Amino acid sequence: MTDQRTVLIPEGLAGERVDAAIARMFGLSRTKAADLAAAGHVQLDGVSVGKSERVHEGAMLDVTIPKMVDPLEVVPEIVEGIGIIHDDDSIVVIDKPVGVAVHPSPGWTGPTVVGHLAAAGFRISTSGAKEREGIVQRLDVGTSGVMVIAKSEHAYSVLKNAFRHRTVDKTYNALVQGHPDPHEGTIDAPIGRHPSADWKFAVMADGRHSITHYETLEAHRFASLLEVHLETGRTHQIRVHMSAMKHPCVGDLTYGADPTLAKRVKLERQWLHAVKLGFVHPDSGEYVTFESPYSDDLQKALDLIRDAH
Repeated sequence: MTDQRTVLIPEGLAGERVDAAIARMFGLSRTKAADLAAAGHVQLDGVSVGKSERVHEGAMLDVTIPKMVDPLEVVPEIVEGIGIIHDDDSIVVIDKPVGVAVHPSPGWTGPTVVGHLAAAGFRISTSGAKEREGIVQRLDVGTSGVMVIAKSEHAYSVLKNAFRHRTVDKTYNALVQGHPDPHEGTIDAPIGRHPSADWKFAVMADGRHSITHYETLEAHRFASLLEVHLETGRTHQIRVHMSAMKHPCVGDLTYGADPTLAKRVKLERQWLHAVKLGFVHPDSGEYVTFESPYSDDLQKALDLIRDAH
């Protein structure tokens, strides 16, 4: 997004430096004007000029001013692949595809769940930061599956409370390398930010309390399909815990997965899917469950693992 401005230099600015002329004519600071010139955004009579060039009367000054984008602004945009599993007055349950963030955040320029809902005409009226209205849970950009968004203030407070008190049943399936021993068990290990990579997490002595329950559904030559239940909801929790057990999710190169195996099963992200979500409906009081089938890339990878000899 840019703002294009073209003006003729008036007599009163003849002889001024480019940065001074831009500052005077457009109300920008000299520093900002100099930065624009340094970035190649300033032309005088069709020729790119630096900040210290002198302007003359009648010259045509072209300035391109990039618009500052708020990284937290919700941009309404229909996102292909987001499925609506359930919709009523208080909640909307969606099937989130891989590559979609739940809400805008600094550093993320891709599609978001809240942007899709806004573009699709869903009215989300809850408190909280504008970019996170209705958000009571999150899934990683690289994780697909079922998730719920609150549409009303009442639903938001009830569901937020349910997630906080761990009364929501979150079921994931994960395809992990090797064979966890024991076949089913509980991982109780605190998770904190990785000491040398702030975009990663790790099992850390001073991390936050984190509990993951798992059981093996299928054991194959190279990998095992697990059913995973989260007791806590830390960022990257399943990925970190499985990696710590030396059984990273297939395709999860960030957390130590074998790139050769990932290539073999044609996977470009971690094999991890939110398959089921169960909770007490905030309005009816009934216990409801919603499910999401595996996406195509996960199903194909699983089929290749099943067929491997």
